[in-house]
Amino acid sequence: MSNLHNSNRLKGKKIAILATDGFEQSELLSPQAALIEAGADIDVVSIKEGQITAWDEDKWGEKVAVDKLAANANAGDYDALLLPGGLFNPDSLRQDSGAKAFVDGFFGAKKNKPVAAICHAPWLLAEINKLRDKKVTSYPSIKSDLINAGANWVDQEVCVDQGLVTSRSPADLDAFNAKFIEEILEGKHQAH
Repeated sequence: MSNLHNSNRLKGKKIAILATDGFEQSELLSPQAALIEAGADIDVVSIKEGQITAWDEDKWGEKVAVDKLAANANAGDYDALLLPGGLFNPDSLRQDSGAKAFVDGFFGAKKNKPVAAICHAPWLLAEINKLRDKKVTSYPSIKSDLINAGANWVDQEVCVDQGLVTSRSPADLDAFNAKFIEEILEGKHQAH
């Protein structure tokens, strides 16, 4: 059995998934399943209570239960952050002060915690000025927005820069999930 299938690799790690209505279904459910399979504890954090509804390519999709409101969540309680994409989801989140403050908490003076953002999710990072001089990728339609926010945009399956993991679309999910788990594991070795 390879290391990839060891279900305890992330045991003791707590990961936040920040999303709201209109998140791209596969971009939340696929990484969530990979993280749970690796042994991580997951909290779905949102800007609304109850449930959030996925966007599944061209229609509304599954509902996901919300564990905590962004305004009440503390980045210090988590080892890493996952930001699924979709068009509506990051656009709503980047207008919410609680969501922005929560994401900002993963970027510290001493060490950034692993943050994974796929598709349109880097919009939220641009909004809080976390992309300056970072190498990132995203859904092609927001390339200019990210470059204008100071990012070095590249067109590749998955990109990692100092714990920030980015990918373009659901087609990249296998590589995105694997890299995010790798970054969380490396974070464990850097903590002193």
